[in-house]
Amino acid sequence: MVFTAPSDLSGGLYFLNGKRTTVEAAETFDVIEPRIGKVVAKCPKATAEIVDEYVKVASAAQPGWGETTALDRGKILHKVADLIREHAEEIAVWEVKTNGKPIYEARCDIASSADTFDFFGGIATAVLQGDSLELPGGPSQRIAYTRREPYGVIGCIGAWNYPFQTCVWKVAPALAAGNAVVYKPSPFAPASPVLLGEILTAAGVPEGVYNVIQGEQEAGIALCEHQLVAKMSFTGSVASGEAVQRQAATKNVKPVTLELGGKSELIIFDDSNVKSAVAAAMLANFLNQGQVCTNATRVFVQRGILASFTEAIVQEANEKLKVGDPLLEDTRVGANINEGHLQRIMGYVESAKQEGGVVLRGGVRVHPEGVEGGAYFEPAIITGLTDEAKAVREEIFGAVMLILPFETEEEVVARANNTTYGLAAGVFSGNLARGHRVAARLQAGTVFINTYNDTEVNVPFGGFKNSGHGRENCVDTLRAHTQTKAIYVNVQDTTEHCF
Repeated sequence: MVFTAPSDLSGGLYFLNGKRTTVEAAETFDVIEPRIGKVVAKCPKATAEIVDEYVKVASAAQPGWGETTALDRGKILHKVADLIREHAEEIAVWEVKTNGKPIYEARCDIASSADTFDFFGGIATAVLQGDSLELPGGPSQRIAYTRREPYGVIGCIGAWNYPFQTCVWKVAPALAAGNAVVYKPSPFAPASPVLLGEILTAAGVPEGVYNVIQGEQEAGIALCEHQLVAKMSFTGSVASGEAVQRQAATKNVKPVTLELGGKSELIIFDDSNVKSAVAAAMLANFLNQGQVCTNATRVFVQRGILASFTEAIVQEANEKLKVGDPLLEDTRVGANINEGHLQRIMGYVESAKQEGGVVLRGGVRVHPEGVEGGAYFEPAIITGLTDEAKAVREEIFGAVMLILPFETEEEVVARANNTTYGLAAGVFSGNLARGHRVAARLQAGTVFINTYNDTEVNVPFGGFKNSGHGRENCVDTLRAHTQTKAIYVNVQDTTEHCF
């Protein structure tokens, strides 16, 4: 089969038995293209009965896929990577239409997604081997060995901020380990996982191994509670993650990987290179319209360079952050996901003003030429807040940077850790010893030293505290999509027993 990117959504937003399809359902949701703010399709919401059908298809297809050798599965995943690279520009354009991010960012996401399939396809054979264990009495009498076996059907619920990439992060290790997948995207960004399904089919993934349902809460609950779903993987808010964990234990006990929100910090000491710190702070706050779970909206700056840093970051933002049509090459800030989310971000700006914050730039809605209907926002930089302010405590998930002064290392570490989140953190200092020392004390799953928002497919990604548990990317992720079976073997006949 040859992959051809669709020109529209008329083929349906469900994926079953290797092809795009649709379903009959009484209720629908609007599919909105963030770039223009218009409804481009009506998508049926999956009922519990529809979810049951899709899970059963996946369950029937999984044994054949699971019995395929890890080497052969890896070869197919390498073909997936090749197809993604071959059609990278078409996929990136779809990602812009689905999410509203600038095209230059979307290209990076798609390239990284290809690398993810190559990574898991490449390590599957080595990582999924079991162990042979010698037991008392020696190998001539008793041995044991282990097998890594797939769970069966993995239920995945994805996020809207990186629709294609977060789908890949879940699907690639699940397939590499021999599982089947039923994937439910966010209703805010439903198209990309269907596009991935067509690529998987074209690469040779058997029918039924990867399937996509659509919907809202009812579909998610049905997926979590289904008895044939053996493991859940979720990316989203803390509140939704708590619900997924509860629902996953309702009818049978299943492991859950949770990648949740964050309220991350970037700590900039006064011996830092200000120019480099400014560049990192830009990446830490304004990538993807600020809709990044690792974003460091809390930028702690030591007082010795507070004035110079503040002046430099405002100037950099004014010069670099062009808000506009995300399909244009020079756009650096695209559309927010929808109107409701834009109003939420602006609500945090207003609350910051009410609590004494000073908006140094941005913080207002804008209407770029040609895409006036989209939810566009001029990124904000705010000073003057205390750690008790609502905007400092809660996850904004938007392009709002909060500059917070500090005096000492002890003080800033305590303030940085004073949050229920623990996804990411950053440290900038000319003293690498201090950088490592502070990184070790910060309560976060990922810490960046003299950089920010780096991501590699072979490095663990996940959080501490309420930011979730389990990891995505990395070798451990592949292992976590298998369960270990221990097998004891009696090599020779014996009449000796312990009773």
